[in-house]
Amino acid sequence: MGSDVDLENLDESVDKIRLQRAVEMAFAEPGPGTGRNTQAVVVVLKNRIIAEKYAPGFDKDTPMLGWSMSKSVTNALVGILVKDKRLDINSSALVDTWKAPDPRNKITLDMMLRMSSGLEFQESYAPFKDATQMLYASKSMAAYAAGKDLGSAPDTQWYYSSGTTNIIAKIVKDSVGGSLESFHRFSKNRLFDKIKAFSAVIEPDASDAFVGSSYMFATARDWARFGLFLKNDGVWDNERLLPKGWMDYSTRPTPMAPMGQYGAQFWLNAGTRDNPENRKFPSLPQDLYYCSGFNGQIVAVIPSKDVVVVRLGVTHDDSWDHEIFIKQVLDSIRDE
Repeated sequence: MGSDVDLENLDESVDKIRLQRAVEMAFAEPGPGTGRNTQAVVVVLKNRIIAEKYAPGFDKDTPMLGWSMSKSVTNALVGILVKDKRLDINSSALVDTWKAPDPRNKITLDMMLRMSSGLEFQESYAPFKDATQMLYASKSMAAYAAGKDLGSAPDTQWYYSSGTTNIIAKIVKDSVGGSLESFHRFSKNRLFDKIKAFSAVIEPDASDAFVGSSYMFATARDWARFGLFLKNDGVWDNERLLPKGWMDYSTRPTPMAPMGQYGAQFWLNAGTRDNPENRKFPSLPQDLYYCSGFNGQIVAVIPSKDVVVVRLGVTHDDSWDHEIFIKQVLDSIRDE
């Protein structure tokens, strides 16, 4: 609720030396030519910061780009509108150009949240591919993505697509008044200011629609506040901001996603239905879910451990490993 942090008087379950060692390792370069470039780490246990560190040039007041972690924030904004009964995840034909008999007319908001729209989109960051064309050469990112044809029938295949999230972002903007000003007012009044994430802002594209796929900036503490808000099931200061059951919905594995690793704009560690051990991070709890972004950004939420872990940086190689770091953090906290 405030800015005071006491890293000396920690919960008795925390091994301070072991936790400090894990955090220091997160900033160390494992080799002379590596580019781990960790910029910030924040660890929250039981609603309180127990570890925090920044690289030179960064501090608790530095807003940092979350890249695709922004998608999970877009999910929360949709949830608020669902609670308001201004959006329904089962509604289709939410894009003006997708009118019957256009087969895209059958795409629902739920399908878009779960990356199962069927729209043909290249999530490749190479020259002249869809993701780069949308982010750097399109006035309206939502219009670019919505103009894509179907590559498969809706809700038959899973394919990760930043374009899909920007269509959702445009739907959110239109639902709250249709202007950039009305969107900023909505996002600040109904989410960011409520959870005290005062630094948070999502940048717009040239059409004045916010880039919900990629362009949210916030301090490491405010990214942690967002993770804490998720862990507390969308409740902050005894006020429910998300519909009851929204996080259960958001972290339910999408059937077509490999290894049960994607929900509704969140990555999961659920594993497959017939083999829960077949999961992305085998050494981490199955209930882990996370916001993930380019260059190694992560807000990891582990409800069973009452823990949120934030790591921000600009990693251009394979020198960063989320699983190793989070395992080291969890190993420093004794189960009670």
